[in-house]
Amino acid sequence: MRPDLSGWRDVWRLTAGHRRAITAAAVLSLAGSALALAQPILARDAVDTAAAGTVPWPVLGTLVLLFAVQAATMALGRYVQAHTGETMMVRLRRRIIDHLLRVRIPELDRHRTGDLIARAGGDTAVVRTLIAQSLGSGIAGVAGLAGTVALLGWLDPWLLGAVTAMFGVAVAALLAIVRRLRVASRGAQAAEGALVADLERALGAIRTVRAGRAEAYESARAVAVARRARDANLRMARLAAVSGPANDLAVSGAFLVVLLVGATRVAAGETSLGQLVAFTLAMTYLAAPIGEIFLAVTAIQQGSGALHRINEVLALPRETDPAESPPHVPAGPVLRLRDVWFGYHPDRPVLRGIDLVVPARGHLALVGPSGAGKSTLFALVERFYDPDRGTILLHGQDVRSMPYGRLRATVGLVEQDCPLLHGTLRENLLYGGGPADDDEVHRTLALTNLTEVVAALPRGLDTDVGEHGRLLSGGQRQRVAIARCLLARPRLILLDEPTAHLDPDSERALADTIRDVSRVCALIVIAHRFSTVRGADRIVVIDGGTVAASGTHEELLRRNAYYRRLAATAAPVATAGR
Repeated sequence: MRPDLSGWRDVWRLTAGHRRAITAAAVLSLAGSALALAQPILARDAVDTAAAGTVPWPVLGTLVLLFAVQAATMALGRYVQAHTGETMMVRLRRRIIDHLLRVRIPELDRHRTGDLIARAGGDTAVVRTLIAQSLGSGIAGVAGLAGTVALLGWLDPWLLGAVTAMFGVAVAALLAIVRRLRVASRGAQAAEGALVADLERALGAIRTVRAGRAEAYESARAVAVARRARDANLRMARLAAVSGPANDLAVSGAFLVVLLVGATRVAAGETSLGQLVAFTLAMTYLAAPIGEIFLAVTAIQQGSGALHRINEVLALPRETDPAESPPHVPAGPVLRLRDVWFGYHPDRPVLRGIDLVVPARGHLALVGPSGAGKSTLFALVERFYDPDRGTILLHGQDVRSMPYGRLRATVGLVEQDCPLLHGTLRENLLYGGGPADDDEVHRTLALTNLTEVVAALPRGLDTDVGEHGRLLSGGQRQRVAIARCLLARPRLILLDEPTAHLDPDSERALADTIRDVSRVCALIVIAHRFSTVRGADRIVVIDGGTVAASGTHEELLRRNAYYRRLAATAAPVATAGR
């Protein structure tokens, strides 16, 4: 059976850009091994000199100096390895984070967020351990083992044969263990990722968990995953537990053989006592390089599971800007949809041939039943997804030919749940937008009826809003999200049910804001309340993934039965769904 070299190849690719530092660590470790190999020769001379009745002070002084230099060299080598491991981990984490933040939305929809976070955290820590504790030492271990074997052969080839036989059995057993470590490691890393994902699931909806009295259920679910992680880690521990005694047994057996055979050879006059002491001392140095090699191989097998999971993340397709195109002169309406079809599943389209034109200024309202495709339409305009058929034009240019950054600077989005990020209110207001001075910030706060809210906060704009903005009310979060969008100065603003969490006074203030903003740019609003719908310049009814009707409030009252029912009840329109 051919050996699986994928783990070694992954490690080799990972070391790109850091091989000089890894080599330096290996050279330092090798230098320490070389200094150690000189010690048995000096010890032999010291023993033979002492046996003749003379105290070998110069040799003893040289031995003490060698010990000190060896310790300093090995310590420096370990620090270089640790520094390299930390540097590589930061570089790898940056690569994973940059990639994850640009992965296409459909791919993110298919993966658990907690598991992806675990791959950027726990899995990279496993790789750091691989580099910091093993790789450089493993290279030095191979060289040190070769040097030690050569020295032993020079001192006494007969005794070397006996030692080789003892260590050969142990090495064969260790190789069998190493093959199983990789499979066990991959299972352990997968279980750890599932545990983080389950915790993220529960803590992300902690209010729902508490309100539903589901603490025991979520705890049992997470503990079950934790037990799977424990079992996988114990499988690795059992394999490692076998490897240690196998190595120790080989060393102990080799010592016993060397003492018995060596004593016989000394008694027969075939070698000197100093030569036996030198061989015995040199043999003790076999354990270190063998241990380093085994540690490196074991770490690579364990790290290969983490690297496999990391490579899966890096293989996820990401948003990629199209090739450079000639400069485009904005023309025509700000947005045009031509025969747009889209479905989250190919056989179940959500949008069916949508045609829509949005002028450069004005307020357009989208209404329709739940699941009609209103929020999906917004996702296509922001290019979180691409249509299955049809074209979306922004100022006359196909959005698929535009860089993502330019597209999203042109189109602002205020989501229905208006997520805020942990940080200050100021950071949230200026998040992702261009620079804005205090006057512009305060004008925007006034537009969105936030001036009094900010004045009441303990530190004003520098007040922390909490995780997901939970230290603010739902209506306040909604208005902050709208203000953030306005500060980015887009040409088209998409508001997904902006009045969902507003009281009547805030709703009236927002209606004034919408009216003012629509004079300078285009707004498309998914309407939640009939009062918002009625104030629009044009209203589009989306039903069954198609444009069922379009016109002003008065026109739709005459022509569209659904709209008449909406007006008659004056009830909130159902929220949009996928």
